[in-house]
Amino acid sequence: MPEEITTADKVGSVSPARYAEIVAELRKLVETASRIQFTIGDYALEVEPMRESGGQDRSDDLFTVKESLFRLAEDIGLSYASVKDARWTASRWPGPHRAEGVSFTVHKILAGISDPAERFATALNPPEGKTRWTADEARRRVGRQVDRPVTPQEKVSAIHTLAADEEVAATVTGDLLRRPTVVAQVRQEDKVRAVGELTRDEAVAATVTGDLLRRPAVVAQVKQADRVRVVEELTRDEQVAAEVTTGLLRRPDVAFKAMSDDTARHQVNNAQVERGRQAREHFEDTNPAAEAVRSIDRSVEFLDLVTACHAFVAASGRTVPGLRDRQLSDDEKVLVHENVARVRATLDWIETAVDTGKVDVDGELARLLQGE
Repeated sequence: MPEEITTADKVGSVSPARYAEIVAELRKLVETASRIQFTIGDYALEVEPMRESGGQDRSDDLFTVKESLFRLAEDIGLSYASVKDARWTASRWPGPHRAEGVSFTVHKILAGISDPAERFATALNPPEGKTRWTADEARRRVGRQVDRPVTPQEKVSAIHTLAADEEVAATVTGDLLRRPTVVAQVRQEDKVRAVGELTRDEAVAATVTGDLLRRPAVVAQVKQADRVRVVEELTRDEQVAAEVTTGLLRRPDVAFKAMSDDTARHQVNNAQVERGRQAREHFEDTNPAAEAVRSIDRSVEFLDLVTACHAFVAASGRTVPGLRDRQLSDDEKVLVHENVARVRATLDWIETAVDTGKVDVDGELARLLQGE
């Protein structure tokens, strides 16, 4: 009973034995085809021998050579490229050095080896572990891209070739970047460069930057000089700058360091003066007592005094409610009480000046007002 052949044993649709018969027959035909192609090359060389100029093969640059080979190709029914390749391959493999059992295709690929002795020896010695040369093994030997990539580098080269078109490359890159395991293996400098390219669009860059700045771990790694520059850029808008500055000045350590800068302190003082001027104008425009005040022979000192009182009351009305449910430290309480004492002394001084016209300040009050 004949042995049953399973699908796994078959090569395509034939049995291993039949496949071996087909290979043997085709190898004979390939050898015949190789002899034919070498013969075509030899005759093409007879019509137009190879000519070298200055060590470089210049024969194909000559108009007359191309004309002769083109005519020969048409007369025998082949393409000009076929005749040209056959002629060049035959010139690289003189008759005695053509390896038996090696196809014309392999000879043409190995013809790229410049040193003749090395080229002839290579054709006679298949790669380690192989019994004969294949087209891909020959391409590997001369550093050309293979048809069936096996090693990672060969696969990379194949992908680069297929992605030569910009649109194809963009699609492939996008697909690969969706695979976390792939992205994890990309070198850091390449990731940085890729992000730089992907964020050339201002809208994209703004969105990405916003997302990154929401990640404390990322912000913590930004250099201090870069942080300062970022804050300056983000606070170019006056309203944003005002909100950020107000929030920062509520932090005692930040406020102390800021006031250590002469320019900052000067600007704050100017702002306070300007706010007082605006408060005075607001008082004159909105306070019910303004009309009565206008009927008085006002002096600058009188208006400034009334405005200062109004500003103090308004500021206190805004600030004190914020102390609800807040426990001050002992040091903070001492500081507040000292300032309240200064305020009380100042109010007494104002009343005395208004009632009596005397504005003299005794030594104790002077020290108190100066915070001593």
